[in-house]
Amino acid sequence: MPIYEGATVQEAIQKGLSALSIAKDEAVIEVIEEAKKGFLGMGKKNARVSVEPSVAEEISEAVEEVVADVTAADKVTPVVELEVNEVKAAPEEDIHQVLSELDDEAALTQLALYLTNISNELNAPALVKMKREDGLIVFQLDTQKQGILIGKHGKMLNALQYLAQVFIHRVAKNKLSVVVNVGDYRQKRQAILERLAERTAEKVKRTGRPVFLEPMPAFERKQIHSVLSKDDAVQTHSEGDEPYRYLVVEPAKRYY
Repeated sequence: MPIYEGATVQEAIQKGLSALSIAKDEAVIEVIEEAKKGFLGMGKKNARVSVEPSVAEEISEAVEEVVADVTAADKVTPVVELEVNEVKAAPEEDIHQVLSELDDEAALTQLALYLTNISNELNAPALVKMKREDGLIVFQLDTQKQGILIGKHGKMLNALQYLAQVFIHRVAKNKLSVVVNVGDYRQKRQAILERLAERTAEKVKRTGRPVFLEPMPAFERKQIHSVLSKDDAVQTHSEGDEPYRYLVVEPAKRYY
């Protein structure tokens, strides 16, 4: 774990970011020790932080690859029917229809087709099914090539998640939140996130220092927040911009 020092925490972080040639939103940062001014020059200590690359760069590369390989969202605009939550073919004459301000069902239908097109372009054709679970709109991608659509450490699935959310915001009249899933990856990921939340909370309480988690989709941040909201000793908030927005877990103010 690389450690960097500076007169302040921010200076130490900047040294780490410069050494790794990455931006703050591309790093996992942990404050190991705050700076101490000392007294009359005695006992002065630099701040110490660990800075490591996060998965943000991998997600960025995945997004760029998908965007480059798939027809732009504003050009893929056929009208389709969604029956029994499955995508069907679209009439050729409607392909260039401009989409915007669609009602919920029409927007979700177009997203289902968009995800179908992406999976085809990635040579992992998938049957896209839409369902509602626990207040979430879930798009389940059934494919025989799950590994391609999930990617290493889930980076391709996170890229698909990001593209899906951007697409739905572009075409839907109302603000909708969607989740993209392949196989049972999200269920397994939820269990991992719950364990991560518990371990992170224990670390924060043990060290008294904030922990910066890797960038993750909004609904995953909400899952961690939900778990930690039951722990009065810690608090959470998000920083950064999508798709690199990350969660910060820190001691609750009354525990400082």
